[in-house]
Amino acid sequence: MRVGNAAAGQFQLDVWGEVLDGLHAARVAGVARLDAAWDLQRAFLDFLEGHWRDPDEGLWEVRGERRHFVHSKVMAWAGVDRGVQAVERFGLPGPADRWKALRQEIADDVLDRGFDAERGTFTQYYGSRGLDAALLLIPRVGFLPWDDPRVVGTVDAIVDELGQDGLLLRYRPETEGVDGLPGGEGAFLVCSFWLVDALVGMGRHAEARRRFEQLLGLRNDVGLLAEEYDVAAGRQVGNVPQAFSHVGLVASAVDLAGAAQSGAVPQ
Repeated sequence: MRVGNAAAGQFQLDVWGEVLDGLHAARVAGVARLDAAWDLQRAFLDFLEGHWRDPDEGLWEVRGERRHFVHSKVMAWAGVDRGVQAVERFGLPGPADRWKALRQEIADDVLDRGFDAERGTFTQYYGSRGLDAALLLIPRVGFLPWDDPRVVGTVDAIVDELGQDGLLLRYRPETEGVDGLPGGEGAFLVCSFWLVDALVGMGRHAEARRRFEQLLGLRNDVGLLAEEYDVAAGRQVGNVPQAFSHVGLVASAVDLAGAAQSGAVPQ
């Protein structure tokens, strides 16, 4: 039996977009197409069409009430976008015009309800003043370009409000009681790698490399990373080794290497 993990009974809207995005990446990479796989993706798209407006527990499996998390809505948008691309780029059968209208509807909803124009940043969920490091993924999935002022404002706000000695918290659990759990937690390492990626995308390469090297310095004696880092205690905490952290490390290394190969001048 599973003990202590509530995810089995939760609704995570973002997962549907994550799966569709992953299958799209496989298609772009040239993985052989299976008709059954596209049938499954169409079923996922049908689900998103009927449920993208539903609140959920989000990426972080929060134990508070379900909310309209901005990251979840953006991933719903990404899933629908990948369906449109499957039809228009790869010739797969599907109602592209209907999906394009749905994609625009989701985008309009997020921009209207998930962005705090006064502060110049996206928020953790609709109506919130809290932030979430998952918002750093907005440009990575193509929802907005890296240099969009709303993205830049979000990145800067996250650094200011979630930064902890050069690392990032996922969010502040004490903010608005969103987590449903008491106490704090360490800096979540994959979030710090997401910040590296965002800085590369925005052209702030020197800052990105500096933060990346700081993260490399946190590895243990065999080069592995845990889930979190306790800044006060100066040690790794949480699950170890943590795949999420290492996926982040690899992705950031690829981004930085790509920037170097392109001849980008550090800023």
